[in-house]
Amino acid sequence: MKITSEQHDLHCTISLRGELTKDEVDQFRKTMLDQMNEKIHDIVLDMSQVPFIDSQGLESLLWLQDQCLERLGQMRLAACGDDVKTILKITRLSETIVSHPDIPAAVQSMQT
Repeated sequence: MKITSEQHDLHCTISLRGELTKDEVDQFRKTMLDQMNEKIHDIVLDMSQVPFIDSQGLESLLWLQDQCLERLGQMRLAACGDDVKTILKITRLSETIVSHPDIPAAVQSMQT
């Protein structure tokens, strides 16, 4: 998995490329902690290049959401593909993790 980040004034947009599975969870969590150590509390995850996510990947999203909330921040998913949307819906995590069709909508939702 390739992870890139873009810092903004009030949030960080993190783009993920590749599957978010058990093999990638450690790298994902380490990168997220590094971002939060930079005083970033609000995170938008660009999921447009994530074709699949397994149970440990889902657990990592919940973990990240909890980490953001502990720091009085927020996490949003943006641009999830159809397969990821289906997985979120089947697991009912679509009721817990906020997702938006694109990055600007995700950023806007954190500012209101």
